[in-house]
Amino acid sequence: MSGAPTAKESTADGAERRSRADYTGGVYGSMLAASVVIGVGTLGSLPRVELVALLLMTGAVFWLAHVHAQLFGARLAQGTVNGRAVLQVCREEWPILEAAVPPAVAVAISPLLPLDMPGTLWLALSVAVAGQVGWSLAAAARAGASGKQMAVSAAVNLLLGLLIVVLKIILKE
Repeated sequence: MSGAPTAKESTADGAERRSRADYTGGVYGSMLAASVVIGVGTLGSLPRVELVALLLMTGAVFWLAHVHAQLFGARLAQGTVNGRAVLQVCREEWPILEAAVPPAVAVAISPLLPLDMPGTLWLALSVAVAGQVGWSLAAAARAGASGKQMAVSAAVNLLLGLLIVVLKIILKE
């Protein structure tokens, strides 16, 4: 026996990793997007295209930072940094970037609604908070949480999202 995993074992390991996977990065990414929206709101008016780019680029930078931290923090200490490990960590941390997309789309389509910039910011913030709650529910469900645990997770994330809304009101309204 060479010690190398068989194709069947590799498939089983991949399925196990996916079943253990959580979406905490999505919660984090949604909170990050909400923070970007709040920050932009305190600066005054910003063209929508720039806000879309800022949301996506901030999500991408934080995604890369998390990938780097995982690879050169925990993984390097284990000596398992290779191409396969890089792809795995990129996939695991993907929800951070993915969470920036819905608020960016909300900003992009806001002229069709039609919304002025303050309305656009509120829409993007609402979408980010809804995403935060949705990601927390997905993480809890994936972890096998009970209905009560899922409700608590959603409530805590909703309260955190509402705290971000309160900060927006305090900073600029």
